[in-house]
Amino acid sequence: MIPFAEIERARQVIDGVAVRTPLVRLDVEADAEIWLKLELLQPVRSFKIRGAGNAILTATDGQLADGVLTASAGNMAQGVAYAARLRGVPATIVVPDSAPRAKLDAIERYGGRVVPVPYEEWWNVLVTGSFDGAGGMFVHPVADPRVQAGNGTIGLELLEQSPDFDAVVVPYGGGGLVTGIASAVKAKRPEVSVYSAEPETGAPAAAAFAAGAPASVGFTPSFVDGAGSGSLLPAVWEQASQLLDGAFGLPLDEVAAAIRLLAERTRVIAEGAGALAVAAAASGRVSGKKIVCIVSGGNIDSGVVARILLGETP
Repeated sequence: MIPFAEIERARQVIDGVAVRTPLVRLDVEADAEIWLKLELLQPVRSFKIRGAGNAILTATDGQLADGVLTASAGNMAQGVAYAARLRGVPATIVVPDSAPRAKLDAIERYGGRVVPVPYEEWWNVLVTGSFDGAGGMFVHPVADPRVQAGNGTIGLELLEQSPDFDAVVVPYGGGGLVTGIASAVKAKRPEVSVYSAEPETGAPAAAAFAAGAPASVGFTPSFVDGAGSGSLLPAVWEQASQLLDGAFGLPLDEVAAAIRLLAERTRVIAEGAGALAVAAAASGRVSGKKIVCIVSGGNIDSGVVARILLGETP
């Protein structure tokens, strides 16, 4: 669990960089109230500015002497590039070669240097925290405590915005988002249930809950590029598993339907990972009377959105 004081400190650090996002109710026919924490309204269109901002803005000049390095499918990359630009240092971003063009364009727009590699090599950078040919301070997108504390500021806002929610659903990519949010929420309201949501094409957290222990699972890349994988990061899972009350693996058809639902009812466009929590809540899988869904990001290629809005599952 991330110390509550560190999360409060992170909020002070990123004040003026990240915005306080709204919590709005989703107009949907369901047994429970479903509320949306719209993190896709952040400056980089995802929650990642919170963690990246806290890590980079609190670093010393010496730590940043050679710039920053991260491994990201796109959203953390944008957060890191954005925060690095604020500090006036270069950012090198290692991305999987399946990353969507919309995210790559945004990274470059913020001044980041993009290095595409095969997925397995990208995952190795996440595990080792290093990449041959690139130096700089490594900002781990999920395992860095400063990143997790920044993510936890979402939980602080939820506690202030709603006194009576009884469940939170969070997309699970590497576990840093749910660890931060749950640390904040459960510190003040331990009775609240926290669940994770993944695409069933790569749902190791759901598999770990089902089996009672972590295990590798099959992984197929999909339009839900910001969540899902073939395995868990052990150190992060050790934290997350102590905070989670359950995990769901969602069919891609349901995730696409959730994107359409958000577009039709709220007029916001979520990326695949951003719609995972909504897919879980709208399906009735989540126990609770008032459920908060973390809509984590909105960086999705226009062509993919068009296909989804026309009823397809890419």
